[in-house]
Amino acid sequence: MSRNRKTSPKQRKQSPLRLEGTISITSSGNLGFVSGEGMEEDVKIFPQFLNTACHGDTVEIALLPRSKRDTRIHGEVTKVIRRAREEFVGTLDKQDPTKNFAFVIPDDSRMQDIFLPDARSKEIRHHMKVLVKITDWGDPKKNPVGTVLKVLGKKGENEVEMQSILLESGHPLGFPPEVMGEAQKIQRNARPIPKQEKDSRKDFTSIVTFTIDPADAKDLDDALSIRKLDGGLFEVGIHVADVSHYVKEDSSLDRYAREHGTSVYLVDRTVPMLPPELSNDLCSLNPGEDKLTFSAVFTMTREGNVQDRWFGRTVIHPNARLSYEEAQQIIDTGKGAYAKELGDLNAIAQHLQRQSKNRGALDFEQAEIRFDLDPAGRPLRIYEKTPLATHKLIEEFMVLANREVAEYFSRQEKKNGGLPVYRIHEAPDQKALQDLFAFLGILGHIIQVPQKITSKELNKLFEKVRGTAEEYLVETTAMRSMEKAIYSLDAKGHFGLALDHYTHFTSPIRRYADLMTHRALFGYLTGSPAPEQKRPQYRSILANLTQREVDAMGAERSSIKYKQTEYMLQKKGEVFEGLITGVTSWGIFIQEKTTKAEGLVWTRDIPGDSYTLDEEKYALIGATGKKKYALGDFVKIQVLGGNLDQKTLDFKLLS
Repeated sequence: MSRNRKTSPKQRKQSPLRLEGTISITSSGNLGFVSGEGMEEDVKIFPQFLNTACHGDTVEIALLPRSKRDTRIHGEVTKVIRRAREEFVGTLDKQDPTKNFAFVIPDDSRMQDIFLPDARSKEIRHHMKVLVKITDWGDPKKNPVGTVLKVLGKKGENEVEMQSILLESGHPLGFPPEVMGEAQKIQRNARPIPKQEKDSRKDFTSIVTFTIDPADAKDLDDALSIRKLDGGLFEVGIHVADVSHYVKEDSSLDRYAREHGTSVYLVDRTVPMLPPELSNDLCSLNPGEDKLTFSAVFTMTREGNVQDRWFGRTVIHPNARLSYEEAQQIIDTGKGAYAKELGDLNAIAQHLQRQSKNRGALDFEQAEIRFDLDPAGRPLRIYEKTPLATHKLIEEFMVLANREVAEYFSRQEKKNGGLPVYRIHEAPDQKALQDLFAFLGILGHIIQVPQKITSKELNKLFEKVRGTAEEYLVETTAMRSMEKAIYSLDAKGHFGLALDHYTHFTSPIRRYADLMTHRALFGYLTGSPAPEQKRPQYRSILANLTQREVDAMGAERSSIKYKQTEYMLQKKGEVFEGLITGVTSWGIFIQEKTTKAEGLVWTRDIPGDSYTLDEEKYALIGATGKKKYALGDFVKIQVLGGNLDQKTLDFKLLS
């Protein structure tokens, strides 16, 4: 049984050269590009030469003769070396319940429909969402064969769709029994904290300490303490949950956390990296309890200059849990518990922020999209939430701790070797930045393009467009031109923060990389850094953690886009204001001003004229009336409809 969307391979004379790389498939599933070592450019793979290769697979390819019409290097997949994934989420197509077979239409449009030869189970019903595993796919002329691992439920229900997004990103729906059992055992045996353990740590329980987090947060990774010293100095402590004390390397719990890498934050839920017994209770820095922490403690001036630093294991007793809003009100009014401490911290943070700006740290100020949902998960309201000063306060102290730990790593690595974990963000390609400045010129800004574009030059650009209609476009385009921040054993600096050394130390409850950082730091402090022979293993782990972070961010964006689409489909016929965010020959992409939901107006449906694309001006221009729709323009739109499965919206242009 087959309904293959790809044609069978054609016989062509091949080059004997074989190359290995990773294949990326376009969203339509009709074209592949292979990149890898030894390839000067990506190799283009037409659909008839994919030979069952899927997005992300490691493949062997043979190069094909160049075409006269297309000078790009072409190839054919000769072998799938390693599958990136074997499990897919999709919708059952079983319109005839009397038949013993069915198909699964994957949510991932890059994947072919999957044939189920045995679909006799009563659970396998038309329009149900399922998780399916590929069991056989040797013939590219036929559909892959699969078996159902889990029936998720009825398509369109919130719980089913959110589970689908998680599974599609490779994140599980729950913890295996052995992991839960280990977490519960640790929780049972951890209280009270043994006196011997407390005595081995620096005691901060008598110093005013509090957490500042979102009001609905359950996993409180970090806390701040502050006390005034003689000579106008302050002791500021950044205290981070000591997850490494409880989660031992290579335990079931550790292996699970290492594999999945990070917590995932969807619109309606948090999927923790660690079981709630640890993430919400034992490791979380909840107030009124003694907590084991790993701390970075600084002697600082009010101007944010570090005079001395200390790293080590500590015990704290958080006095209070504050939300960002509560802390902001105390700072603004100067009244309430911990007003003096918060005022001093805020003053230091403002100086740290100025230091960040002066050294060239990129300053993106995009608001966060938030949702009000009903009990069934349907969106009732979408709104922007602008960051408060308290968000910046926490951010600056976390950056301080991460920076100082990374600099300590660098010094120790030179003297004692070891395998410290860095968070690196390499400088973007200058050509991409030049294009960004040219793009702004097209939008009407006269800007002198410097010979070398630094992060400071980018900040000047952001300042120039702040408050203008194109601010969002410029910042979004700039972010897309950036290299991806990754985890690495090599200290290559952080372009976005304008730092030579940076790591992730402050969130070990929700990021495995931070747990590795804690272990590395403890190794240096105790004179036992990780041995060099573990380098290949660590590189592999860090590459996986970077990918898992990308997957988690993709799941978060997918859940946001799903809810945006769901909300706007309730508004069919209503009129909104939107910003043109993309212009192509076939249509205009428009982002609704408040919800940030993006939809498409087809060129053929624009009334009153026929339009052609002016690529240099990023605009569609009418043939007769010379009406122009350009990138960055605000327009009136009406919601026509859309496709919730594909998370797409169709708009009508009204002005």
